[in-house]
Amino acid sequence: MKLAVLGAGAWGTAFALAQHPRHAITLWTWQAEHCAAMRTSRRNEFLPGFDLPDAIAIEHDLPAALAGAELIVVATPTGAMRSVLAAAAPHVKAPVIWLCKGFEPGTAKFPHQVAAETLADGVLRGALSGPSFAEEIAKGLPAAITLASPSAEFAEQCARELHGPRLRIYSSPDLTGVEVGGAVKNVMAIAAGVCDGLGFGLSARAALMTRGLAEITRLGVRLGGRTETFLGLAGAGDLILTCTGDLSRNRRVGLALAKGHPLERILADLGHVAEGVNTAREARRLAERHGVDMPISEAVCRLLDGEIDARTAAETLLRRDPRTEAE
Repeated sequence: MKLAVLGAGAWGTAFALAQHPRHAITLWTWQAEHCAAMRTSRRNEFLPGFDLPDAIAIEHDLPAALAGAELIVVATPTGAMRSVLAAAAPHVKAPVIWLCKGFEPGTAKFPHQVAAETLADGVLRGALSGPSFAEEIAKGLPAAITLASPSAEFAEQCARELHGPRLRIYSSPDLTGVEVGGAVKNVMAIAAGVCDGLGFGLSARAALMTRGLAEITRLGVRLGGRTETFLGLAGAGDLILTCTGDLSRNRRVGLALAKGHPLERILADLGHVAEGVNTAREARRLAERHGVDMPISEAVCRLLDGEIDARTAAETLLRRDPRTEAE
C-alpha cells in the first residue's frame, strides 16, 4: 500500500520508518529547506540518530506527495491540521487518518471535527492513538496502539494493513473516546511532571494519575465516548506512558515548571510541540461548556497562565474537600 505521511516531525518520521518497507512511503514536510536537508543527509533533525532509507520518498510539493496515495496519514501538530487538510483536500482520493493528539487551539474542536469541515463528504477517516514514543517506534521496539473510526469496517481493515509484529494496532469504533484520551492525557502528564518535580513521591503520582483518568473519563463520556475506551490503550495506556516516561515532552514541561522556569523558556528549550499546553486550555473550555468537573486540568491551566506557581497548584488540589471516589 502507498502511504502519504503529512508532517515530518518526530512522530510522522517514526511512523514512516515503522511502516517501511512493508508499504511504499512518501514523507511530506511543509518546509522546502527541511525537505532539501533530509534528501541530502537522509536524516531528520526532529528525530536524530535514525537514517531515512532511500526507498522513503521525501516531498515538499503537497500534490506530488498525495499522488497515488492509498492512505493519507496526518502527523502534524493539532494546530496545523486544519491548514494542511484544507490545502490537501482538492487532491485527496484516499482515506485519511491522523496521529494528532489534542484539540484545535481557539475552538476546542476535535481532530475529527476539523477533518469533517475540511474534507469532502464520503472520505473515510480515523484516528491512530495510544502509548507510543516516537524514538521507541523508530527503533522498532514493541508497542500497541488503537485505530478508531466511526466506520468499524474501515477501522478493522486499516488496522490490519498497518499492523505489524512490532507495532500492534487494535481497532475501535469510538473515535470520540480515543481522541479525548489522547488529548487530555497530555494535560495530566504536565501535572505528573509537577508532582515529581516537587518531590511528592510515587504514591502521590499514582493518586494523581488515577484521579486524572477519572477526569478524562468524565469529559469523554459526557462528549459521547465509551467508558471502556478510557481503560484501554488510548486511555489508561497512553496516560501511564506519558505521565511516567522520561521521553514525554509534556512531563518534561511539568518538571521544569516545578523548578520555577518560565513557560516560554521551557517551550523554547524543548524544541518540539508539547500538545498539553494548548490542550489544557481547550479542555477547560470543553469542561465549562459541558459542566464537567476537571480540577486537575483547571490547576494546570492556572499554572500555565501564570496565575499560580507549581506548589500553589498542588496545594490547591490537596486542600479540596473529601468526596466519594465516583465523583
